[in-house]
Amino acid sequence: MKERFIENGIEYVKKGDYYIPNLKVPECKYEIGKYGRLRKQYLKSNKPCQYSMLLITGKLFDHLHEVDEQAQQILDQFIKSAELTAPDKATHQMEWIGHFNNAKAYAEEIIFSEIIYI
Repeated sequence: MKERFIENGIEYVKKGDYYIPNLKVPECKYEIGKYGRLRKQYLKSNKPCQYSMLLITGKLFDHLHEVDEQAQQILDQFIKSAELTAPDKATHQMEWIGHFNNAKAYAEEIIFSEIIYI
């Protein structure tokens, strides 16, 4: 019997009487932020097949980084648009804080429904 063979792009190595996939998780070359971590947790608990496939093919960290970047772009756009209509920070501090908290909450609602939890 062979010591090694490749099937469906996965190398198998013989250990005793069994063939075990020779899998290595690539190192993450990105810093995964809040939204990437949320996406990972969602995939892990609700879509284990997709999570496993991304992990096995080595595309998981790229996917998480892309999700994180998209989410951050959406958040930045909402913050920029909120700056245009924001009350004066010096005179109405609490209104200013509430305005930006509302903008962030609305942006996160869109991020969660359209990027993370799909």
